[in-house]
Amino acid sequence: MDGKMIERVSDCELVVRRSFDARPGLLFMAWTTPDLMMRWWVPKSFGITVLSAEMDVRTGGGYRFVFAHPARAEPMAFFGRYLEVLPDARLVWTNEESAEGPVSTVTFTAKGDRAEVILHDLYPSKEALESAVESGSTSAYDEQFAELDALVLTLAL
Repeated sequence: MDGKMIERVSDCELVVRRSFDARPGLLFMAWTTPDLMMRWWVPKSFGITVLSAEMDVRTGGGYRFVFAHPARAEPMAFFGRYLEVLPDARLVWTNEESAEGPVSTVTFTAKGDRAEVILHDLYPSKEALESAVESGSTSAYDEQFAELDALVLTLAL
């Protein structure tokens, strides 16, 4: 686990970079397989339980994740569409649970026997990104990527 960096690169864009001891294909699988995604996507410290994950991972397909939190009476759903799917290399998706959701792009690049993951979140406005930062939703990346790192190490065995 190393090489992680979270950076605001413009008024509307946040970029997260991290190196992993895994092949790009293994990381892509962890991002596109519902059972695997449920094991790492939600940081444990958030107290959120993943109830379901539906993923039709193809260009034009969609996804829907449903979460429960003890502070909420009703489950929360996060959903969107896949705008681009390039196996083992790139995913682009919308976050449609609110009008302020970003378009997210993740790339998986081989770097010797490691892989670099770069996640771009492009928000529709400066205010939308600032609101996401203030809400704490962008603070999850360190913990999420640590969970992903632990998961891919078990898959690589």
